[in-house]
Amino acid sequence: MRISSHYFRYPYPPINRLSGACVAHIRRLESRRFWPDDTAKAFWHWAALAHGPLKRMADPFTSTRCGIPECGCDPGYSRDHLEAIMHALPKKSARELRTLVWDLDSKILRRAKVIHAYSPDVPWWRDQL
Repeated sequence: MRISSHYFRYPYPPINRLSGACVAHIRRLESRRFWPDDTAKAFWHWAALAHGPLKRMADPFTSTRCGIPECGCDPGYSRDHLEAIMHALPKKSARELRTLVWDLDSKILRRAKVIHAYSPDVPWWRDQL
């Protein structure tokens, strides 16, 4: 049985401020290499961390990370997915998404003063969240 797209609702809101071309590139990339809607899900989780309460940021010494990306207990997996998408997209689309993601990164780094990032190119989210 095929589900009509008219009745299907995505569980995560679309990423605002992206051009139609960038959204099309992301959808095409998700259909070939990732799961559909994974980028919106990862962006939503990363934005929730940036705008939510600081207690959501796990302490690397006491957190219980299971190592399963689908679980969602490690916010670094969302950021890793966004990084993978940004590297796979064409340059212009990657620049659009990178601008939004780096804005969230800087908000997280400003709010959580214990996280050290020496460059936006270094994956600081893997060891310090």
